[in-house]
Amino acid sequence: MKIASKELIQDLIERTRRNINQAEKFQELPIEVLNARGSSESWTVLECLEHLNLYGDFYLPEIESRIQVSKSNGASMFNPGLLGNYFAKSMLPKQKLNKMKTFKDKDPINSMLDKKCIDRFIQQQHKTLELLNMASNKDLNKIKTVVSISKLIKLKLGDTFRVLIYHNQRHIEQANRLI
Repeated sequence: MKIASKELIQDLIERTRRNINQAEKFQELPIEVLNARGSSESWTVLECLEHLNLYGDFYLPEIESRIQVSKSNGASMFNPGLLGNYFAKSMLPKQKLNKMKTFKDKDPINSMLDKKCIDRFIQQQHKTLELLNMASNKDLNKIKTVVSISKLIKLKLGDTFRVLIYHNQRHIEQANRLI
């Protein structure tokens, strides 16, 4: 399932811009709405965003450092890895979302959050756009990043971007359903 690298980068940029636009709409909502919980086990809008911020804290520096040290030149095609493609597809939002258990260190439930959480998310999305632009002249197949669950597992940069951005999209949609 090869995809043109330029097309992939453009798709991920558009998804990230939509996430920024949605987060900006969240900023306009009252804090009571942003902290409203559907049930005792469900996250609030701000907890959805904080969950994404916690992942961004790991992945954005990891991606940036791997791009900066890479000597690779751009490749016209991206060929998803087996594991990376599986992770990415599992993150894509679907009609009937498959529930996933999150890791304790990435679970913000019952955190005291305010709108700074949204600002942080938007800053991270702008950093993601910057990294996508940096990656546009790199080989998305050759650069590898570690994943947050294990330093032993490495994904191709193209897959890492897909996992990160699809995961953001998934939880932005979850936050939208809370409103």
